[in-house]
Amino acid sequence: MAPQVFDVTAASDPRDMVHRVVQALVEGKVVALPTETVYIAAASGLADKAVQRLLALREGKLDEPATLAVRGMDEVLDYIPRLPRIGLRLARRCWPGPVTLQLAIDNAESAVYRLPPRVREAVIKQGEIRVRVPGHDMVLSILRMMAGPVVMVGARRTAGESSLTGQDVVQGLGNMVDVVLDDGRCKFSQYSSIVRVDDQGFRVLRPGVFSEANLKRLASFMIVLVCTGNTCRSPMAEVLLKKRMAARLGCSIEELDDRGVVVMSAGISAPPGGRAAAEAIHTMKERGLDLTQHESQPLSERLIKFADCIITMTGGHRDAILQAWPEAAPRVHL
Repeated sequence: MAPQVFDVTAASDPRDMVHRVVQALVEGKVVALPTETVYIAAASGLADKAVQRLLALREGKLDEPATLAVRGMDEVLDYIPRLPRIGLRLARRCWPGPVTLQLAIDNAESAVYRLPPRVREAVIKQGEIRVRVPGHDMVLSILRMMAGPVVMVGARRTAGESSLTGQDVVQGLGNMVDVVLDDGRCKFSQYSSIVRVDDQGFRVLRPGVFSEANLKRLASFMIVLVCTGNTCRSPMAEVLLKKRMAARLGCSIEELDDRGVVVMSAGISAPPGGRAAAEAIHTMKERGLDLTQHESQPLSERLIKFADCIITMTGGHRDAILQAWPEAAPRVHL
């Protein structure tokens, strides 16, 4: 029997489709879902038999762990309670998005051990699991309504090409899936990047949307210095800190990025593209530092999310940040 196809582009209310897909997963069916990368075949992580049907797409055996699709960082910590620092950075900066993290299970209390036995066999390989928060709104809505994780593999046969559209899934898999959520062609139409992370660093297992150079920058330790207009205090603090960090690491300021350190500045009320104040340029020039190329930027939610350490010039700046982003409190310092 051909799979049931839900056409997202023709739906008057996509929420109804979300509920129907959730119901199918709860009933132990296999569904094909769009992501920002490729279509995936998915089953409830609480349904042994459904996960076994996923394995049938790979002739009953996976050489690598199937991926656990989860809702966000809090749920990842249920499975990896002690997420390595670089893993935290990549998760905070890349999710929801096209990065899959492969991590060692280092705690007997991990929620992965509460999954059914055959599901554990599919998602654990050599003591490691893969986790991802897909960057697709409907898939995220589905995950939020599920009681547990969703197990996913690429929606293709072992030797087949990746499915980039719902029609690819129907033609390639036929009755091997029960439901197809068809949202047209995937945004990136290429694989997610798979990154193995441990306490020593990271290694790219499969290049994808993010290159190794992209991931290296995303894994860097990032400091953001904040004032009001980002034309005087925080730009001066930025170049002074870069100089001190470079001296500590025994490198030039230009080499800091290669050493895994990113230092930048922003302003709570800054216009984009403003030049540094003349007095700031002069004062830093006396110290052998150049501010002539500085361009101001406003403090954004993205910068707050990415920063490992946010240093404010005054208590008022700190209070303003915490009022807007209270969850950043552990990373904000005066």
